[in-house]
Amino acid sequence: MSFYSAMIRPLLFRLDAERTHHLTVEACRVAGRIPGTVGVMRACFEVDEPMLHTDVAGLRFSNPIGLAAGWDKSGRALRIIDAMGFGFAEIGSVSARPSTGNPRPRLFRLPEERAIIVNYGLPNDGAECIAKRLEAHCPKHPLGVNLVRTNRGAEASADSADEILDDYAYSASLTHQHSSYLMLNLSCPNAEGGREFFDQSGTIKLLLDRLVPLEMNCPVFLKVAPNDSPARIQRLLEECEEFPFVRGFCFNLPAGKPDSLALTIARDRLANRPGAVAGAPVAGLINRCIARLYREMDQGRYVIIGTGGILDAEEAYLKLRLGASLVQLYTALIYEGPSVPKTICRELVRLLKRDGFESVAEAVGTGNVAHARD
Repeated sequence: MSFYSAMIRPLLFRLDAERTHHLTVEACRVAGRIPGTVGVMRACFEVDEPMLHTDVAGLRFSNPIGLAAGWDKSGRALRIIDAMGFGFAEIGSVSARPSTGNPRPRLFRLPEERAIIVNYGLPNDGAECIAKRLEAHCPKHPLGVNLVRTNRGAEASADSADEILDDYAYSASLTHQHSSYLMLNLSCPNAEGGREFFDQSGTIKLLLDRLVPLEMNCPVFLKVAPNDSPARIQRLLEECEEFPFVRGFCFNLPAGKPDSLALTIARDRLANRPGAVAGAPVAGLINRCIARLYREMDQGRYVIIGTGGILDAEEAYLKLRLGASLVQLYTALIYEGPSVPKTICRELVRLLKRDGFESVAEAVGTGNVAHARD
C-alpha cells in the first residue's frame, strides 16, 4: 500500500468530495507560483522512457497517459498539471459564457466501486477568461481544451440550433490558437440541451461547418456518447468525412446509471446521488465502444483517445490494444494519488517489453480483430 493510500487518502476522504477537489486544485494553483516547485515536481513525477514517446494527430507526446477534462475545469493550475508526469492534459469543459453548474452536492465517492458520481454540470470561468490564462502559459506537454455548450441552468429557455452552434464556435475562436488540440464535448451527461441536440442527424456536420472559417491549425477531436451501435458510429464518421481538421474521437461517460455499468451495489442505493458514474464500473462499456469504433474508422486518419475506468496500467494497456492511441484518467488520482501517472508509465513499459513491442505505437490495436487488416 502506498503512502498516499495509507495516510493521505483517509484524511482527504473525511472531507466533502467537492471541497477536497476544490482545495486540491487551489493548492496546485498556488504551488505553481512558488519558484522551484515545478522543477521539483518534474523530478519527482516525470518518466522519460523512449518506448512511450508517440506521435498522434501531428503532436508529439512523451507518454500516452493524459489528465482528463474535469479535474482542472478553468485552467487554474496549468503549471502544476504540466509537471505531474502526464504526457498531455486536457482542461475544461469550457463554455462560451461562465457557468456555476448544477446545485450542490454534485460530486460523490463510491469507494467500494473505485468510482465517483459526477454531477457538476460544467462550472467554469468562461472561454474569454480561460483563453487569457492559456495565452500566458507555455506548456512543455500538449494541452487540450474541452469545449461544451454553456449550461444556463435547468430553468432557462431552450436554445435554438444557431445559439448552440454559435456557443461552440465562439469558444473555439478564443481558444484554438492557444491549444494543442480542441475536444468538442457533444455529449455531457450532466447538462441539458447539448446532448440531445447532437443526437439528431446532421447536427455534427452543422457544427463542423461553423468552425471552418476559423482556419484552425490544431487538431480537433469529438467527445461522443458511449454507444457502439454500428449505425451511430457510421453516422458519426459520415458527418466528419469532409472536415480534415477532425482527427479523432473520445467517448464520454453514460448519463445516469444504465445497466451497461458494472456496478456491484444496488442502484437504489444511488437514488439520492444524481449524475454520471466515472471509474471502474464504466470501463467495460467504453472498451466495447473503442473496439467497435477502431474497426469501423479510417485508421490512417483518425485516432481514439481512451478514457473511462483507467486506474492502473493493465486497463490503460487494454485500451491501447483495443485501438486507443492515447488514454486519459481522472478518478485514479482520487484513489491512487498524484504518483499514478508515473506508476502507470513504468508498468506500461514492462507490459510492452513482455509482449515484444518496441514502442507504444506498435501496440495500438493489436488486441482488436481490425488490426489484421493493416
